Amino acid sequence: MERLNLPVVGMTCANCSARVEKALRQEADRGILEANVNLATETAAVTYDPLRIDMEAIARIVEDAGYEVVRPSQSQALDLPVVGMTCARCAAAVERTLMDNVPGVSQAVVNLAAETVRVQYDPSRTTVLAMAEAVKEAGYELVIVSADAEDGEDAEQQARARELARQKRFFWVGVAFTLPLFLISMVRDFSLIGYWAHLPWVNWLFFFLATPVQFYTGWGFYVGGYKSLRSRSANMDVLVALGSSTAYLYSLAVLLIPGVGNHVYFETSALIITLIKLGKLLEARAKGHTSEAIRKLMDLAPRTAWVEDPGGDLKEIPAGAVRPGQVVVVRPGERIPVDGRVVHGHSAVDESMLTGESIPVDKDEGDRVFGATVNQEGRLKIEATGVGSQTALAQIIRLVKEAQGSKAPIQRLADQVSAVFVPVIIGLALLTFGLWWGIGGDFVPAMIRMVAVLVIACPCALGLATPTAIMVGTGKGATLGILFKNAEALETAHKIDTILFDKTGTITQGRPVLTDWVPLAGGDESALVLAASAESGSEHPLASAVVAGARERGLVPVQPETFEAARGRGVTARIGGRRVRVGKPGWFAETAPLAADILDQVDTLARQGKTVMVVEVDDRPAGLLAVADTEKENAAMAVAGLIRMGITPVMLTGDNQAAAQAIAARVGISQVAAEMLPEGKEEEVRKTMDRGRIVAMVGDGLNDAPALARAHVGIAVGTGTDVAMEAGDVTLVGGDLEGVARAIRLSRATMNTIRQNLFWAFAYNVALIPLAAGVFASLTWMPESLRHLHPVMAAAAMALSSVTVVSNSLRLGRKKLA
Repeated sequence: MERLNLPVVGMTCANCSARVEKALRQEADRGILEANVNLATETAAVTYDPLRIDMEAIARIVEDAGYEVVRPSQSQALDLPVVGMTCARCAAAVERTLMDNVPGVSQAVVNLAAETVRVQYDPSRTTVLAMAEAVKEAGYELVIVSADAEDGEDAEQQARARELARQKRFFWVGVAFTLPLFLISMVRDFSLIGYWAHLPWVNWLFFFLATPVQFYTGWGFYVGGYKSLRSRSANMDVLVALGSSTAYLYSLAVLLIPGVGNHVYFETSALIITLIKLGKLLEARAKGHTSEAIRKLMDLAPRTAWVEDPGGDLKEIPAGAVRPGQVVVVRPGERIPVDGRVVHGHSAVDESMLTGESIPVDKDEGDRVFGATVNQEGRLKIEATGVGSQTALAQIIRLVKEAQGSKAPIQRLADQVSAVFVPVIIGLALLTFGLWWGIGGDFVPAMIRMVAVLVIACPCALGLATPTAIMVGTGKGATLGILFKNAEALETAHKIDTILFDKTGTITQGRPVLTDWVPLAGGDESALVLAASAESGSEHPLASAVVAGARERGLVPVQPETFEAARGRGVTARIGGRRVRVGKPGWFAETAPLAADILDQVDTLARQGKTVMVVEVDDRPAGLLAVADTEKENAAMAVAGLIRMGITPVMLTGDNQAAAQAIAARVGISQVAAEMLPEGKEEEVRKTMDRGRIVAMVGDGLNDAPALARAHVGIAVGTGTDVAMEAGDVTLVGGDLEGVARAIRLSRATMNTIRQNLFWAFAYNVALIPLAAGVFASLTWMPESLRHLHPVMAAAAMALSSVTVVSNSLRLGRKKLA
């Protein structure tokens, strides 16, 4: 059984996805076991029997149903920075432009907070240059980054710096003209200066001060609004351009056409543009902090490395120039520049930037080390195995960026509202104008209220509410050694109420250790030396555990004179002229029954989940060895933390019931599914989900992969296999089980932040749009400034709304998750 995710192009509604699903499911007799089509991501998840049907045949079934399939072998994913987006409608415009106007693009997902787009495309049908041209036509800039990570980052940073400098220039020009315009206008309105302020030439002065603001500082709003309308998606630029232009054009009409009015509102149009520019600059600055965690990780990577040549001489070269197989020398206090294996020296290495654990890890010859970790004590020589984009740090950064670029399901509501937001606001503004002009008969107050409605409405806060929190949450997770594969996993994790743990390698160390040495009558420590010496001739894991356990006790095994292994039973050796046998109790019972008291001791140890071996010296029982895969040091603490959070832990294992219960009891788990075959784990996950539980599966092995993929959230322990980590939705880099609880707490904190952001974004618009429209004008107990909201105050409120959302998301980065 294999699973395939096929990008499907051309689905436009639920009927399309149902049609594709039906076409695939009808081919059950050809080997398609299950098919689920996701309209939102435009993918078909197909489970099939590869011996009966292949990927090409599955693709043809979809194409015969009338849709296009992007073959995985042709499809590539690329993350590209986008400059110039200001709100959710801009993000939607970029997505639609790439999807509709660029042949070969199967999927485009914009992260407004990160200002990036993740594109799935067929390189045989389109190029990045074609995408950039299409995006430019829509009014935005797609930054083409180099394949080299460092050069790519530089290109992105330079593009963003240029755009920020340009926006600052626009803003300060706006300030230079708006400030005198505003001050003169205010003192005139409050009659603080002489009669000259009311002469006609002053209004012309206002015109000359306001015009550069309107058409230089505010030119971006006109260009953005025009291009958004041309691509059939009105955005925030349209609202700002309409609102400021209304005030400006009315004031110009007062100047040019006698009898239109007596008062100009040039300062209003100028302040609207300048304040919103200020808000956008503050928002950009705050958004920059949302990716702080990733930048800190990227800054950890050393720029240079000391490489040892075959002659033993050292040469400093760029870290990116190191090649696999070269030997790198790292002095105490330096960061390790590459992933590799220690070939000489020993030290303690601080791996906290990868695992979140502050305790240094001892490293000896043969041990793996990771780039960007800190060598604390000794001088190390390291053979490079992973460099550049192949290091663990680079892969972590890639995973986090992918997660930040994905969309959480909760974001769909905001996207749906944003899609109709601007047209609805324009309609409300026109309705406001019509009602106030019709009821009051006065054009100017009606116009002022219409402008206030246009500029106070803020789609930006809606668009930023979810992605900024996702960015901060996934970035914080990376610093704690928790990697979320996508935003959906981060969202789903907060609902988990049941966690199924694989035992071996997840709850336990994953390797047997000698836990007990029980001398029998006539036996002593010398018998343990003989047993370890006999086992030294075997490569069995239990034998290795006995040898290691003896050495830990300060004993030195010797080389046996003769050695013979009885497959599945034990070993026989001659050491120093003495005959030594070590093996299963049943093996010894075949020649002579073991004494009742020895059998009682064997039974006691076995009930604790341990494997018991008998040691016999010169045909006399000399001791009992007990070997077990012991639980991880903090397993009990991690389980207790989950129980306090209201989560039910369950242990899955292939061990017998008695042994499983013994280990489960030691770590505090009361529910155990024992004597389980590997394929039974997925079935257990399925049955638990069928009972209505929200299930997480925690595992580390190859046989855990189906269960990890089946669960609502699969959590892979980072010390395990690559297959398990690929199947999981979350990876715990250091293998620390307490990371499970931290991941769930992080998910809960992130979802709380998203809900707060969405509440603020909706509440802001629901409360202030009616206020701007004058709905509360008749409430005399309200302050005059609120009953008749001036467009300048509306613009200030709009500028601050999105900054508030981003700032609230940044609070998540400072939250304690212990």
